[in-house]
Amino acid sequence: MRQAHADSRAPLVLDAAARLFCHRGYEGTSVRDIAGAAGMLPGSLYCHFDTKDDLLVAVYLRGVEQICTAVEAAVQPLADPWHRLEAACVAHLEAILRDDDYARVVVRVRPAEVPGAARRLVAQRDRYEALWAALVAALPLPRRTDRRALRLMLLGALNWAQNWYRADGASSPRVLARQFTALLKPHRETPTP
Repeated sequence: MRQAHADSRAPLVLDAAARLFCHRGYEGTSVRDIAGAAGMLPGSLYCHFDTKDDLLVAVYLRGVEQICTAVEAAVQPLADPWHRLEAACVAHLEAILRDDDYARVVVRVRPAEVPGAARRLVAQRDRYEALWAALVAALPLPRRTDRRALRLMLLGALNWAQNWYRADGASSPRVLARQFTALLKPHRETPTP
């Protein structure tokens, strides 16, 4: 992002870009669309961002920061690794399911779709996934557990909730997080008499 002026309209541009990237995708959104939604001429947008890729990176960064902050705050007061994982799942689901375009862009726009920004988007995603790697590393799991695969599977399931979750449905993010976490816990078989 370029140096902001005191009367900067950059926040308006970011909000418009987040909304459009979320609902139309990166390819389906033009600079002209973003400028129009922000109430400015297309050329004026370049006073704030050099390229459409730079604008996407700024939106993505804000989304990652929002989700990271929510997850970190949720797990911080907890010591038990399973409770921490469940709290992280709740915070992640709440962040991506609420009406927030920034967080939704993080899930909906895949870095591979934007070659010019892919490296920067992956760096942001990896920063967030490091939180999850630490949460999964702390779990008391069987020695042979592939923790990377478990983390990727869990994040994939959580992110996919954007496609099927209904706020008026039977399960809240808290209930879903509890169910997802329970599926990951090793089950001890009860001995048969």
